[in-house]
Amino acid sequence: MDIEGGAFMKFTDTTKYLIHAEMIADGVVEKPDVIGAVFGQTEGLLGSDLDLRELQKTGRIGRIEVKVESKGGKSFGEIKIPSSLDKVETAIIAAALETIERIGPCSAKIKIIKIEDVRASKRKKIVERTMEILRELFEEPEIESEKIAEIVRQAVKAEEIIEYGEEKLPAGPAIDESDAIIVVEGRADVLNLLKHGIKNVIAVEGTNIPKTIIELSKKKTITAFLDGDRGGDLILMELLQVADVDYIARAPEGKSVEELTLKEILKALRNKIPVEQLKKVEENGIRDLVEKVEGKLMARILDKNMSLIKEVPVRDLVKTLKTDNLPKNTTVVLDGVITQRLVDVAAKKEVSCLIGVKIGSIVKLPTSVKIMTFDQIL
Repeated sequence: MDIEGGAFMKFTDTTKYLIHAEMIADGVVEKPDVIGAVFGQTEGLLGSDLDLRELQKTGRIGRIEVKVESKGGKSFGEIKIPSSLDKVETAIIAAALETIERIGPCSAKIKIIKIEDVRASKRKKIVERTMEILRELFEEPEIESEKIAEIVRQAVKAEEIIEYGEEKLPAGPAIDESDAIIVVEGRADVLNLLKHGIKNVIAVEGTNIPKTIIELSKKKTITAFLDGDRGGDLILMELLQVADVDYIARAPEGKSVEELTLKEILKALRNKIPVEQLKKVEENGIRDLVEKVEGKLMARILDKNMSLIKEVPVRDLVKTLKTDNLPKNTTVVLDGVITQRLVDVAAKKEVSCLIGVKIGSIVKLPTSVKIMTFDQIL
């Protein structure tokens, strides 16, 4: 007897995995017996969050396909269960199936054969069909098979992006398995690195560093790979304050990670520097600058390369910042108090750092401006 339930199984747009299992029963059983055993003998086993009936009602588990064949007084069959749960939850459901000991009136055994990544299967079919189309349907000279395969592989790598952590951050599929990860600014940066085969990458998606990134930094070696512009500077500043970063890599000046070629990506990552080295260089440079203004009631305005733009009396600093056509991303070192008024003007003028004798009554502190005192440096 051969009973098929092909029409019974339902795939949804969110299906990620397909559980494949084999069953054997010591007696004659039919499809309803198998489905009844799957639901009945797993009920209450995993708690309400992973109850199969509830998961099916909410569409996170699809309808079950069962094929059964009886021979010589025994029944043999296949079970397939579509899942839109994550990898761990899907594995738990699969393991629960193997606890089933009876189907209908018969003793039985179920064994998981494999868990298929439905998305990977779809990508494989897309690649195969794309290659056929390129070969057969374009009115152009024939393209070499190896070149077609490479073109298609690069195109579909964007499909590997996942959502990671409670903030659902854009990431590559190798975040959990890698001891070292690369932190970038946004989704487009993740996609570009995936396109070039780099899968241990995750994005912060803004200057407010997510809790997921902070927690990952405690467990893994972190390389911050950031754009070569002011946005990259701001994110680096925030990362260094809240996360345990190990290395810094930067895109070439004026370029973003999302537009880099493979050669540029590899060069930037090879040239990464330990974060302690960066901090030491910065501290030594700033210490010299502090000593040049300390006790003189003067302020120094420096460009992003820490070269002097202008030196003015502290009393004229706010006016100078307001009226002068200064470049963005400057640092100001002043022999005076950092006030709310100074902070507000600095934020409007895109000053990246204020260093003063002490900090006054600051009610509102923009995330774009880093504030330090002489005591912290000296």
